[in-house]
Amino acid sequence: MTQKPIRVLVAGLGNMGRAHAMAYHNHPGYEIVGLVSRGTVPVPAGLEAYPHWTDFTEALAATTPDLASINTYSDTHADYAVAAMEVGAHVFIEKPLATTVADAERVVETATRLNRKLVVGYILRHHPSWVRLIAEARKLGGPYVFRMNLNQQSAGRFWQTHKTLMETTSPIVDCGVHYVDVMCQITDAKPVQVRGMGVRLSDEIAPEMYNYGHLQVMFDDGSVGWYEAAWGPMISETAFFVKDIITPKGSVSIVMDEGAKSSDHETHTKTDRIRIHRADLDGSGAFIHEDEMLSMQGEPGHDALCAAEQAYMYRAITEDIDLARHMQDAVQSLRICLAADESVRTGQPVDL
Repeated sequence: MTQKPIRVLVAGLGNMGRAHAMAYHNHPGYEIVGLVSRGTVPVPAGLEAYPHWTDFTEALAATTPDLASINTYSDTHADYAVAAMEVGAHVFIEKPLATTVADAERVVETATRLNRKLVVGYILRHHPSWVRLIAEARKLGGPYVFRMNLNQQSAGRFWQTHKTLMETTSPIVDCGVHYVDVMCQITDAKPVQVRGMGVRLSDEIAPEMYNYGHLQVMFDDGSVGWYEAAWGPMISETAFFVKDIITPKGSVSIVMDEGAKSSDHETHTKTDRIRIHRADLDGSGAFIHEDEMLSMQGEPGHDALCAAEQAYMYRAITEDIDLARHMQDAVQSLRICLAADESVRTGQPVDL
């Protein structure tokens, strides 16, 4: 490779940060110049040889990277991203982009003003099966009904991680941005109103936080969607992964394998099979078409998808890809989920 390696500083070494760090480690176009994690977090196997810091500001000053990869808790995202861009780095940032719309817009404004590449970690955009799901739904045409959830029954360190996340971000915001983004890609319509409801099901989280959330979004083409997210040891494994899109001409759904577990991160992106149902009836009122089952055998796993995200990040930098729509979409999906969070807390719908 004749291209000079992109020097990357990786902040955050949890589940997503580790996967992204390994993607940089294995990609010939990247050179890891440093890792940042809290002192209580061990450096993952295979990454021990890289310089390590516990303070992001110190690491940024010491390494002056070409790319900062921000995989920390959500309340640090905006400040870390802006700081990195102001010293000359491009930024990859895990979702959500920020914890407020104002901060998200500040990050995007900084990227635009300083001509930095900003890629937000919407992993489903790089998943061939989800790309197919979106394409099949668009073929059927709207208006659409979106029925989606991702509930996670968690215990031990997974529940601890969820509790830490909920110190700043509710489940419908942290996970919801992925699936609201899918809704927006399918309909292309403008979201006009959001409603939300939530319940605090554990005394181990703050009184003002909730670990079960449900949002509803309405679009100006008549489409509607709901998304449900819940975390904790009390959460049911029943129907924890619903991905269903209904249109006047039929429906498209993801069918999970029996026995899939909500705590397995592979199931969060795995599709197994896509069911396509067509509503056409014959003269006697019977269905003309049998449901079509598309096998997604051989689809990439979680770490391979993270590698695909970083391959895209590399191309965005080296090929100067225009990311204006990508950044706009990231702000819009966050705006919808934060409006739902506001609705949960006020009990009132939010007009966008």
